[in-house]
Amino acid sequence: MAIEDEKDANALVRFREHLRRNRLLDTTWRIGVFTVGMTVLVGGLVMMVAPGPGILGIIVGLAILATEFAWAQRALHRARQAAEKAKEKALDPKAKRRNTILAVITGILIGAAVIAYLKIYDFHLPWNIQDWTPWN
Repeated sequence: MAIEDEKDANALVRFREHLRRNRLLDTTWRIGVFTVGMTVLVGGLVMMVAPGPGILGIIVGLAILATEFAWAQRALHRARQAAEKAKEKALDPKAKRRNTILAVITGILIGAAVIAYLKIYDFHLPWNIQDWTPWN
């Protein structure tokens, strides 16, 4: 298995060296890597506010860009350092306990607010509705 992996790695290195020798192919390759990497990176940024794994998208986008661009390698290195710091901070027992308590309290408050809203505006379950006309 390891021999096959070495052959695959050598084939990829030879392929990339072949592309680098030809200026047009190298530029085309770099434009393609830039396009794909930026698309994934922007998708990750969008997922930071929309549902989805935003951080993962950003890191994968930077990893794609880092295969060809030094600035992306530096940004990826900084992102990895920040992720390590965040991981250490999140695994701190005091912070973990505090975050759990805050999450439970927030959940209880949101649940109480939803129940109060439904009670104030006279919520009826669909099978208990007497008059089906939407406008009275």
